[in-house]
Amino acid sequence: MREDAAADDRAPAERTLTNAERDLQLMIDSIPALAWSALPDGTVDFFNSHYLDYVGLSPVQMRDRQWKSVVHPDDLEVVDAAWKSLSAAQSDGEIEARLLRHDGQYRWFSFRTNPLLDNSGAVVRWYGINIDIEDRKCATRLLAGERRLLEMIAWGRPLRDVLEALCKVVEEAAPECYCDIHAIDLTKSLIEYSVAPSLPHSYTDPIAGTPLDGTKLPCGIAVSQKAQVIAEDMESDPRWYHSPVRIHVLRHGLRAVWSTPICSKDGVVLGTLCIVQRQSSRPSGHHQDVISRATNIASIAIERLRAEDELRRREHYLKAGERTSLTGSFTWDMNTDKIEFSDQLRHIYELNDDADITADNVRKRIHPDDECVLNEQIAQIRRGCTDIEFEVRLVMPDGRIKFTHAFASVFQHPDGGLECIGAVQDVTRRRTAEDALANARAELTHVTRVMSLGALTAAIAHEVNQPLSGIVTNASTCLRMLAANPPDIEGARETARRSLRDGNRASEVITRLRGLVQKKDRAVEHVDLNELSREVLALAAPELQRRGIVAQSSFDIDLKPILGDRVQLLQVVLNLILNAADALVPVKERPRRIQLRTSQDVAGRVRLTVSDTGQGVEPTDIEKIFDAFYTTKPDGMGIGLSVSRSILERHNGRLFVDTHEGPGASFSFSIPIADTNDVG
Repeated sequence: MREDAAADDRAPAERTLTNAERDLQLMIDSIPALAWSALPDGTVDFFNSHYLDYVGLSPVQMRDRQWKSVVHPDDLEVVDAAWKSLSAAQSDGEIEARLLRHDGQYRWFSFRTNPLLDNSGAVVRWYGINIDIEDRKCATRLLAGERRLLEMIAWGRPLRDVLEALCKVVEEAAPECYCDIHAIDLTKSLIEYSVAPSLPHSYTDPIAGTPLDGTKLPCGIAVSQKAQVIAEDMESDPRWYHSPVRIHVLRHGLRAVWSTPICSKDGVVLGTLCIVQRQSSRPSGHHQDVISRATNIASIAIERLRAEDELRRREHYLKAGERTSLTGSFTWDMNTDKIEFSDQLRHIYELNDDADITADNVRKRIHPDDECVLNEQIAQIRRGCTDIEFEVRLVMPDGRIKFTHAFASVFQHPDGGLECIGAVQDVTRRRTAEDALANARAELTHVTRVMSLGALTAAIAHEVNQPLSGIVTNASTCLRMLAANPPDIEGARETARRSLRDGNRASEVITRLRGLVQKKDRAVEHVDLNELSREVLALAAPELQRRGIVAQSSFDIDLKPILGDRVQLLQVVLNLILNAADALVPVKERPRRIQLRTSQDVAGRVRLTVSDTGQGVEPTDIEKIFDAFYTTKPDGMGIGLSVSRSILERHNGRLFVDTHEGPGASFSFSIPIADTNDVG
């Protein structure tokens, strides 16, 4: 009876113990880790069900030290060394090693163990858990890889090198995958090149140059749709049955192809990131995370490095443009007075590359007579002027003079600081050419004056011969009167007066001719166009009379003076009169007339018009009549009107022709009235 009572007393305790053991087993099996325990000598005697399910083995297959069969061979030495160290020290510890999952994939784990000690300090049992850290390790590798890639981008490494390094980072994070990045040529809409360090050239080379429009490549569809394209198995996927890409992929022993567009921050597709595998597969969450981070890095690299390439290209063009146009640029920090010159501006100033650019060094090159110009421009900037333009001369160390044209603008930075940015152009060649052109123009003007006089040769000879003949006759008469007995003193005196008159008359003719023939620098003065016209008419009168031409004039008595070169303007009027006379040569049936008129308009311009009753100007000739070397005369050279127009343009004037009712034509020019403050 006592034994039955004792059994009845033990039954609840045993049930309680059984339930506790079951609950403990459930708790251990529910731990999100691989739990295990071992005897003091290291013999493992327990694995929780999560451990066994992970490795796909039974407790019998894992007994004793057979659990080492699921440890990566490269990590066994580390595991053994760690166990010996922990056993000797009888202390807790942690190592990292890879375990083989039931699907054949190795993943990184953190092995953590802790000893249970008795009162004497001896190990009674070892307890441990292995925690999956594969994702953490992958994230760490990815983070380190991203850091390396960003450093490469910051250092300006070539884009292909960066993309190749990115492929290796992706393959390190997903060892079963091969990474292939396609860069797109946006201007031609085709794959520019392919970067895939772990794939053979026979796979990547045919892809380069493939057009994207209408293509059935996964990467082409990803670009056109701006969406990821997943082909789990190129062999069985019906989308690719009739696509050459299917044969290409399978020929290289590949099955899965995942193409993801690489987009800029503005949504522009810059390329594609393609993941290929040798077995059929669909991207996991881990894969998608790796792809997302890789495409982000790729977009940064492509955008940044292409922008830098474009910047270098533009900088090259800018430097080439500066060299071609002989223009250099500068910046002047108005707060610190720091000045920077471009290479071309250093060349213009003939400063060494290592020479400090300071205000004093710049001033040393300025011509002494132009320092006041520079000082005034700087003062204007200091007073708040935002735009300046000026010309100064530079004196080189060997004494050569350079002419420069500078212009600059002031900009305010967000922090309130002011910076002056400008450019300086070496215009020495242009100034030299302008001087040569001015000399050539002066020579041509002089030649046309002489040629104009050639047309008056007979008239000039007649006008000079008349007073000279009078002088000779008067001198002979004077001698006879003085030889008479008694001498006719009064008659001789009158004859002498006539000789003086004829001499003055000849002198006036010669003076007018000398004014036209002499080569003089342009002299600006106040000119009365009425007086000048009368002088020209007097000069041309003998020739006009010889040709039977009547010259008439109608002058505005209130005409205001103009500012110009008297000799050049006289040449213009003479040329217009002679042209009018030439136009009257064929006229037989009507009077030959030339009329000079002067007037002034409300716009403040003086106008002179020469009209004739000649043949007139054909409408087809009006547009070309002032062009150099264009002439309607059989023996003309076509330079008279061209030179006249150039002269008038230098006087801010305009030369034009009008056709009117009846015979003939009218040539006119207008010049601004002289300002009362202009120096005559």
